[in-house]
Amino acid sequence: MTLQDETDDRKYRAPALEKGLDVLELLSSHGEPMTPSQMSAVLGRSVSELFRMIQVLEFRGYIEQSPQGYRLTNRLFTLGMAQAPVRSLVETALPVMRELAEATVQSCHLVVLSGEQIVVIARIEGPGDLGFSVRVGYRRNIIDATSGLMFYGCAPAAEKAELRDRLVARFGAARTNRFIKAAEEAGALGHVERPSDFVKGVTDLVAPIIGADGVIATLITPYIERTPPTSDIDVVVSHLRRAAASLSSEMSAVSQA
Repeated sequence: MTLQDETDDRKYRAPALEKGLDVLELLSSHGEPMTPSQMSAVLGRSVSELFRMIQVLEFRGYIEQSPQGYRLTNRLFTLGMAQAPVRSLVETALPVMRELAEATVQSCHLVVLSGEQIVVIARIEGPGDLGFSVRVGYRRNIIDATSGLMFYGCAPAAEKAELRDRLVARFGAARTNRFIKAAEEAGALGHVERPSDFVKGVTDLVAPIIGADGVIATLITPYIERTPPTSDIDVVVSHLRRAAASLSSEMSAVSQA
């Protein structure tokens, strides 16, 4: 029994269900595959306690085995995508994203915030044979992602304070403060332009989509300079900001709550 179990005074509990949810939330926040022993150590439960949960989650398609351990599949992502607000956002964004990709000859992605992570929920490949994109469902910690700067920099004060507390608890004050400084600068500028920190030769260009509840998503163009050039980066930024502004106008009356 964990400390949380001992101090939990809720009227109704479902221990088996909560063990399964603990596994899903841990794999989501960890971001990398984990073995049953690693899950056991973090969750404070025995391997035998978790074994049946892991087997059921794998059978139902929520997790899968890899050489490094268990990881999440896209099943939860697919369920979330079926919700009306997300579906509305994607349906509205895709035509604009196609126009953006055609105008810039670059790929583009639609990104939303999920807890302390960003998630790619739609993408359009750039025209031609050469381009760069990531898969739908790709996740990254907000503090490491270029889109994360816009999500924080354009958020209301109360949301910033809450997110800051969570980031400090997980990543420490020094790293969080560096992130916040860059995010505030990005929010004031209205877009982000910075070299990708994990793919050489790619410059991340990001603009926010503002809805009724504040920033609800970002558009990101992973800019690649080709030879001969097909689009100047300043021109691409201009197209990106116009596309994000157009989507903001369309989504401003739609609550994502």
